Amino acid sequence: MYDFLLVPVDGSDSSIAALDHALDIAADHGATVQLLYVADTNKPSLVRYEGTVVDVLEEEGEEILSDARERAEERGVPIVDDVVQGNPGTAIVDAAAEGPVDLVVMGTHGHRGLEEYVLGSVAEGVVNESEPPVLTVRAEDATRSYPYEDVLVPTDGSDHARRALRLGSAIASRHGATMHLLSVVDEPTLGLAVGSSPAADRLEEHARDVLEEASTIATNAGVDDVVTAIEFGSVTQEIQSFADEADVDLVVMGTHGRTGLDQHLLGSITERVLRTAPAPVLTTNSADAADD
Repeated sequence: MYDFLLVPVDGSDSSIAALDHALDIAADHGATVQLLYVADTNKPSLVRYEGTVVDVLEEEGEEILSDARERAEERGVPIVDDVVQGNPGTAIVDAAAEGPVDLVVMGTHGHRGLEEYVLGSVAEGVVNESEPPVLTVRAEDATRSYPYEDVLVPTDGSDHARRALRLGSAIASRHGATMHLLSVVDEPTLGLAVGSSPAADRLEEHARDVLEEASTIATNAGVDDVVTAIEFGSVTQEIQSFADEADVDLVVMGTHGRTGLDQHLLGSITERVLRTAPAPVLTTNSADAADD
C-alpha cells in the first residue's frame, strides 16, 4: 500500500508524464504526493534584475510546482511541495530517505537529457541509492494503462530478482493483472552458439526451474494469471522485445542496492532496460519489497 509518493518535477514532457502516472497511483491508493523541484547548484542561476538579485532556477521551480499543484488538485490528490538547492540525484535520494516515502516516481528525461538526468549519474544514484522503490516513466509512457493489466518481471533466480518478484506479485494481485515471468538464457554473453548444445540445454533447464519457483511465489501471493516464458539471446533485447510484444504496462526489476547493481541480470542491463523499455520500469533494492 502506497501512502506517500515522492515526485521530482522539472517541467519536461517526461516529468509531466511521471507526475500524471503518480497521480493515478496516488488516487488509487488514497496517497499523498510530495512534489520536489531541485535547483541544480551545478548551474549558474543568480541574475540581477532591476537592482535585485534573483535566483532564476528557484523562480522557475515555483512556476513548475504551481502547474503541478493544479494537476494534482484537479485529481483531488493531496500534495506537499518543496524547492531545494543541490545536486539533483543527491537531493532526490535525501528527500526519499528523510520522509515517509513509499515510492519515488520520476521521468526519464529532464533538462539535461536522457543520459544525464535520469540514466546517467542521477539515475544510478536514485535507482541504486533510493531506499524506496523507484518508478521511471518516459514521455512515451503517458498513454500506458493504469490500473496495470500486464506486469512483466524478468528473473534469473537471484535474491534481487526475487525482491522484484515479490513486489511485482503484490502489484499484479492488487490490480488483477496478468503476470509475465521471463527468464533469458544470455547466449551472447556466455559465448554460446544459437541453438541446442549441452550448455544451452543445462541453462534452459535452470531457467525452467527458476520460472517454476517464481510462478509458485506469484500464485501464493494471490496472482491468478501467471504466464512464463524462456527466451535465448541478449537479455536486454529479449526483455525489450517481450515487453513490446506482450504490450505490458509495467516492468519490475531488482537492483543490488547501495553496494552496486547486480552484474548478471541487473547491472548495465537494468540501465539499458530503463532507456529502452516500452513501459514504465519499477526498480527495487529493498529486502522488504512485498508492500504494494
